[in-house]
Amino acid sequence: MEENFQLSDQQQSIDYKAIFFKIFRYWYLFILTIFLALLIAFLFNKYTRPVYEVSTTVLLKDQSENKINPQDMIGFGFGNRIQNLQNEIGVLTSYSMVYRTVSKAGFDVSYFAEENFMTKDLYTKSPFLVELDRSFPQPLNLRFDITILSKEQYRLEVKEENVRFYDYTEGKITGRSPVNINYDQVHSFGKDVISPYFKFRIVLNSTFDLQKDTRRSLYFTLKDYDGLVGEFRGFNIERLNKESSILQIKMAGGNAYKLSDFLNALTKEYIDRGLEKKNLVTTRTIAFIDNELKGISDSLTFSEKELQMFRTRNEIMSLDDESKQVFDNMVQLQEQKAKLLVQSKYLANLKDYVEKNTRLDELIIPSSMGVDDPMLNGLTMELSKLYTTRKELSQFSKEKNPSVQSLDIQINSAKMAIFENIKNAINTNNVAMKDLDGRISIILSKINQLPETQRVLIGIERKFKLTEAIYTYLLQKRSEAQITLASNLPDNEVLDRSRPEEGVPVYPKTSLNYLIALIIGLIIPVLFVLGKEYLNDKIMEREDVEKITSLPIIGHIIHSEKPSKVVVMDSPKSSIAESFRSIRTNLQYLLQGKEKQTILITSDMVSTGKTFCSINLASIFAMYGKKTLLMGFDLRKPKIYKDFGLTNAEGISSYLINKSSIEAIIQHSGMENLDIIMAGPIPPNPSELIASEATGRMFALLKEMYDFIIIDTPPIGLVTDAFLLMKHTDANLMLVRQNFTHKEVFASIIRDMETRKLPNLAILINDVKLSKNSYGYGYGYGYGYGYGYGYGHGYGYGYYSEDRKVEKKSVLKRIFGRT
Repeated sequence: MEENFQLSDQQQSIDYKAIFFKIFRYWYLFILTIFLALLIAFLFNKYTRPVYEVSTTVLLKDQSENKINPQDMIGFGFGNRIQNLQNEIGVLTSYSMVYRTVSKAGFDVSYFAEENFMTKDLYTKSPFLVELDRSFPQPLNLRFDITILSKEQYRLEVKEENVRFYDYTEGKITGRSPVNINYDQVHSFGKDVISPYFKFRIVLNSTFDLQKDTRRSLYFTLKDYDGLVGEFRGFNIERLNKESSILQIKMAGGNAYKLSDFLNALTKEYIDRGLEKKNLVTTRTIAFIDNELKGISDSLTFSEKELQMFRTRNEIMSLDDESKQVFDNMVQLQEQKAKLLVQSKYLANLKDYVEKNTRLDELIIPSSMGVDDPMLNGLTMELSKLYTTRKELSQFSKEKNPSVQSLDIQINSAKMAIFENIKNAINTNNVAMKDLDGRISIILSKINQLPETQRVLIGIERKFKLTEAIYTYLLQKRSEAQITLASNLPDNEVLDRSRPEEGVPVYPKTSLNYLIALIIGLIIPVLFVLGKEYLNDKIMEREDVEKITSLPIIGHIIHSEKPSKVVVMDSPKSSIAESFRSIRTNLQYLLQGKEKQTILITSDMVSTGKTFCSINLASIFAMYGKKTLLMGFDLRKPKIYKDFGLTNAEGISSYLINKSSIEAIIQHSGMENLDIIMAGPIPPNPSELIASEATGRMFALLKEMYDFIIIDTPPIGLVTDAFLLMKHTDANLMLVRQNFTHKEVFASIIRDMETRKLPNLAILINDVKLSKNSYGYGYGYGYGYGYGYGYGHGYGYGYYSEDRKVEKKSVLKRIFGRT
């Protein structure tokens, strides 16, 4: 029989339509949820602190472009450092770079205003400015409340516990123990505020508005550099595309002006850092030359005075022609020797520096000191480059990193090669020095042949000229280094400065929030209806019954609000009475016009309204002019007699045990054509009595006496009494109560009844609550092609005695009133 309960494809398509109509009937829930969702989105967009995104772009030279610039070769051969893109990103995001930026940008004082339940950052828009005395330790992260009283005065209030202090000169928290601060005083603008805990001055800004700012809740806080680094370090850096070396730096936050100023300060410090590193070698060269010049300057001054004194004392101002020729040759050799002496001293210093120092990126290039050895110059530049690369890599790598270890090996190899080249250069200088000394000795032998006065004068002038040559040579190299320093340009450049006007609001996303709210407003009612449908285990609609069984639905009974169960007798023109008339008509079609009918009414469980339906169905047949009998066959819990005000002393049970006659148990209801037989005293064995032959004889007699017999039975899901009586009936009505009958219990019982192939089995739906948005019971409940009247809107339109407009419930009642 399983196939009997499978729905056809047509029925399944109807189910989808039914689900659509179920959802549509909750149109008011859609309106409410959409309205609430959009309202929440509006409030969220209005009162959420906006977040803006600003950006700047920096151009980095590609490695292929990092060639030696001719301007760097003015006497030195200085070359730009080769950059690695990832290393430069690491430099930009490093703690030291951000610290350097925030310590110079003036972000240590933050200004705020509390307006409309929000805290607003007043960066660049504060009506006052705080001028900190940074030599005085200041309280950290302390809230200073400002109440502007007039153009001249303000109130300063502070109340905080466990306050720590920050030393801006040293850039760290002081060792001072935390204290509790409770401060409330009036001060004048422009005057120093001095206390044991803080020291600053507050001045009015050009944006000050007396009427506006005196009513605002203003305050400022002091922040430490380390905290500012953590606040501003959350920026992102990415390449514009894979082929370029242009970096885009993005940052998001609540104040676009503050973010833009930070990014501009960051890129400026980055460019300045690169230029400082580029000028470092030149600066160290100038420092080396200046140090040498100090000693030589003293020697030159002494030699000059000695020469002057000799000439004055011996009354000789110049050499004779022969002596002058010898002296000129000597001067040429002395100048050559001066260069060699400077170079030898530099090479000795270079060897000692490479051997003992670790800051190899600060090496002085040999060409800057006139050492024209291409191999040594190349090795020195390579060593400096390798050390710079290692230092940058070590910022985010450990010592055991293979890349770091590989660079260490390369650095050691370069140092060994430099040692060998320095030795060779020193040897070459020594050979040249010996050659010069030999040539100078020849000239000295000629000088010894000159008169004593000329010989002494030549000796003094020779010493002076040597010192002067060294001094002049160093001055020349210093001048060349200064030219190089002035002509150096940064390797990188800022393409686009960050502009706050171009800040893009990234949060909250207003349009997206409204779209999400609209979608949620649509989804919630759908989920509510589908969830209610899925979780509800009770029969709510006609489709619920049709999904379970293909048995015909004989009709439906509208919900009654009357206190009496005998509604048809009390209100014969009511809509409920018309419902029973429709059922009476449909029963004629079900039984194909059979003149005498025995109709049994049962249900799966108690409280479905069996007695109510039995009483009123019997009443409607009696009103039709047919002789009708109502039988209370619930022998276990008899109660019909209470509704009619009759007795239960005699009834079916007393007849079946032969204690009463058929005439004795029949009672008149007080309504024409309607008699009643009560259940009688409760027997100990009701099922056995019903199954006895006496029951059959009783029905045979009653069918002769009455046209219609309505049988009220106990629930078929609890006892088998109804099954035992069905062999005596013409029609069997299974009662279903809206929002009460359980689907699974009903399905189990109805399938069992269908397997028994009981005759003329039909479904009767009871207690249908109709409203303006009814559940769909107002059409097509008739047998066959849907006979019967519809009650979808306003019941009878003036045909019924209790005609009224359907109650208009509020939206909340409609949502929560349905169970």
